Amino acid sequence: MDKELIFFFHNISGEQYIYKAISPDDVATLVYTSGTTGNPKGVMLTHKNLLHQVTSFWDIVPAVPGDRFLSMLPPWHAYERASEYFIFSCGVEQMYTTVKKLKEDLRRYQPHYVISVPLVFETLSSGIQKQISTSSAARKLVALLFLKISSAYMEAKRIYEGKCLARKVEQPSYLFAVFDWLWARAIAAILWPIHILAKKIVYSKIHSAIGISKSGISGGGSLPPHVDRFFEAIDIKIQNGYGLTESSPVVAARRLTCNVLGSVGPSLRHTEIKVVDAETDAVLPYGSKGILKVRGPQVMKGYYKNPLATKQAVDENGWLNTGDIGWISAPHSVGRSRRAGDIIVLEGRAKDTIVLSTGENVEPSEIEEAALRSSLIQQIVVIGQDLRLFIPNWSYLVIDEPFTIDSGLMTPTMKIRRDKVVHVYKEQINNLYK
Repeated sequence: MDKELIFFFHNISGEQYIYKAISPDDVATLVYTSGTTGNPKGVMLTHKNLLHQVTSFWDIVPAVPGDRFLSMLPPWHAYERASEYFIFSCGVEQMYTTVKKLKEDLRRYQPHYVISVPLVFETLSSGIQKQISTSSAARKLVALLFLKISSAYMEAKRIYEGKCLARKVEQPSYLFAVFDWLWARAIAAILWPIHILAKKIVYSKIHSAIGISKSGISGGGSLPPHVDRFFEAIDIKIQNGYGLTESSPVVAARRLTCNVLGSVGPSLRHTEIKVVDAETDAVLPYGSKGILKVRGPQVMKGYYKNPLATKQAVDENGWLNTGDIGWISAPHSVGRSRRAGDIIVLEGRAKDTIVLSTGENVEPSEIEEAALRSSLIQQIVVIGQDLRLFIPNWSYLVIDEPFTIDSGLMTPTMKIRRDKVVHVYKEQINNLYK
């Protein structure tokens, strides 16, 4: 048991003051949630919570003196705050930018790492692809061909390196795994010279424009699969992570040594993650979809002056109910998934799930991510809870003003407030169902 340290001090006038030593379990800060799924709550994070993040982040980001970090998240956000503590503990350079100055600062500072939300990487991806599509016909054809070949090369590389996700617990036969490896290795060998040529001719120009020579760290939202694959094809690593304000915030993240696309990586050290049935709370096997629960040194002390909400979020055994839907990749000893076991995959928020009249569950985030691939759509919110899903007539639902932070329709980390959008555009939505 730790002894409590008490220090006595006198000031010039002889007045006595008592200073108590800080305990690891003392509250270090109050961080209010964004309120995307209800009223904001004050999350009590302790020194122990934050120190766990600082000591665990190096597994994800092996920063060394001389590295430059660029960030554009608000400093009060848990993700940015924990990242800052880690960066300062490494003694490396941290720079800040804004949405307006992002492209300019990327070119000027050439950061090794960029810490941001998925929307930023999505915007960068869209901007690069727009430049390609508006270039001359010959350049456009060459660039698109290179991208297709690089994507195929990276897919084959993932297979022979064993970095593919597996939902089935059953392992492939050793003979099949060998043939699969040989096939993928052969395809990669054929495509590798073209990929290297593409790096020299096309991708090098992109690299010089945005930097990110080591990695982009994405968190605070869902990273669209097409954005993930695009950056992989042009040889810029994006490490996707996952967490909540209530967990200080990071609980899982992809590693540079095993960057499995489509996932948020394995859990941080000393962190347990399980998937449970939403109704029975029974632990589900590998590959089964359910509610993610987290236990570890980063789980909050509780909500400030809100014991009822704390009890609903964290059970008596210390398990935090994230409210997120996901599954865990099955561990295999052979085949294309041999290095992708115990890796977490997210599939949306439990509260956002739309239940159709047939009883089928639909995750709006998947539809939204697919729709955003179209150059005609800048932002989208899929609705339909307790109503029929519909195909809208776009001539009656074109919104002139985009969702912004200033309008209250987006959080400071650029996540759309679904409930606020539904409230503001209630009349237009109701007209669609008439």
